[in-house]
Amino acid sequence: MKALLSKSPGGPETLELSDLPDPVAGKGQLLVRVKACAINYPDVLIIEDKYQFRPERPFAPGGEVAGVVEQVGEGVSGWAAGDRVIAMIGHGGLAQKVVVPAAMALKLPEGRSFEEGSALILTYATSIHALLDRGRLEAGQTLLVLGAAGGVGLAALELGKAFGARVVAAVSSEEKAEVAKAAGADAAIVYPRGPFDKDQSKALAQQFKDAVGPNGADVIYDPVGGDYTEPALRSIAWEGRYLVVGFPAGIPKLPLNLTLLKSCDVCGVFWGAFAARDPGANAAHVETLFRLWDQGKIAPKVSRTWPLAQGGEAIAHMAARKAVGKLVVTMEDCG
Repeated sequence: MKALLSKSPGGPETLELSDLPDPVAGKGQLLVRVKACAINYPDVLIIEDKYQFRPERPFAPGGEVAGVVEQVGEGVSGWAAGDRVIAMIGHGGLAQKVVVPAAMALKLPEGRSFEEGSALILTYATSIHALLDRGRLEAGQTLLVLGAAGGVGLAALELGKAFGARVVAAVSSEEKAEVAKAAGADAAIVYPRGPFDKDQSKALAQQFKDAVGPNGADVIYDPVGGDYTEPALRSIAWEGRYLVVGFPAGIPKLPLNLTLLKSCDVCGVFWGAFAARDPGANAAHVETLFRLWDQGKIAPKVSRTWPLAQGGEAIAHMAARKAVGKLVVTMEDCG
């Protein structure tokens, strides 16, 4: 089989399309022929050895796949060859075949494409955990979403609307603002590109305050970080919840007096660890996601696809913060 491998630390240009032996399903596992693999920001970090864990090289990035079961391992029930499947695997997805623990696999509903299926779980499961468990979002509250046209941002926007919140989308371009509005945002603002000096930071804080209204944002969802975090925090409501999701713009430092003045919470969101520590709660969230998907209240937005041989370009597109919705690599025509 073909796989796009990281053989040494570096950027997307270091990935190599290579031949590997076909894997075999072991006990408790499924062998999946991958049809589509979604690209997420951890794929940018993992090949540079900047992620929370470092797989042994060589390895293929890509932690979110959809495909077809080819082989069912010993002790696995409820699955058969030919079943359509979604799986979160951490890494290894940029390959034609991958072995998946059966306990981590989900059935891909009929009528849904492999591209959509690969783009569902990580962003929406992260966002539902963030909004409900960490943010305690309630109907009628105001939710400010930074990076609202990216994968997790759009997921948070859609889920916020599904849960009855007023959603303000913050994005970096007019094009992205239109995407956010089309996804249901009640309002959208375009913020400038950082870094910011003191006056620019103050102006951005006022822009956020004007957008969320005089009572502030009850929940702020931040998958961006960098110089955007402090201005956004200044727009939070009394006893609001600030959700720390990611840092593509850099890891910020906060003046903690702001949290005292607003009696607010700053909450870390680490969905992977949550899912491992409380699989029952995560499964309940996933069940909710499938129901909302079926009802049309959420829908993965796949804006662009690449073939496997050009998977590095998809990761570079993500690293450059150009992604609108989800980016997906497909396994067709790769030899």
